[in-house]
Amino acid sequence: MIRGVHHLAISTPDLERFVDHYQRWFGFERAGKTGAWEAGNTRIDTMVGLEDSSARYEMIRLGNLHIEVFEYTSNDPRTVHPRMCDHGITHLCLYCEDVFAEYDRLTALGMKFNCPPGGSAATRATYGRDCDGNVVELLQIVDPQCEFRFEALAVT
Repeated sequence: MIRGVHHLAISTPDLERFVDHYQRWFGFERAGKTGAWEAGNTRIDTMVGLEDSSARYEMIRLGNLHIEVFEYTSNDPRTVHPRMCDHGITHLCLYCEDVFAEYDRLTALGMKFNCPPGGSAATRATYGRDCDGNVVELLQIVDPQCEFRFEALAVT
């Protein structure tokens, strides 16, 4: 039986920079020690579907959300900035008490957003990009009594 989500994983070209940004920008904390593996670890190569892979990694957390951050030092990693319509995981959503205050704070820290927060009677949201170009949504639930629906996310 699947019990829920434990973590998601993000690959970055600079582990320390990424972890620092997520700590300062979003309030994540380190949830363990930095780990690594060297090329020639056939078990990990089989698991990740790569040959002669090597990487460093660290787990960070914010509340019940864990992110496993990888910095591969092998296999010629590519930078990919998917559009919201592209297949696969498109964004990370962070729940905020005051989306406007977070938007102002993060903008001052250098985060780039598509637009200021907007929304409906139930929610306020905006999308921006983290230090690696990954899409991060900031979401405030304005009326917790409203049933959460897709149409509640429509930006006005």
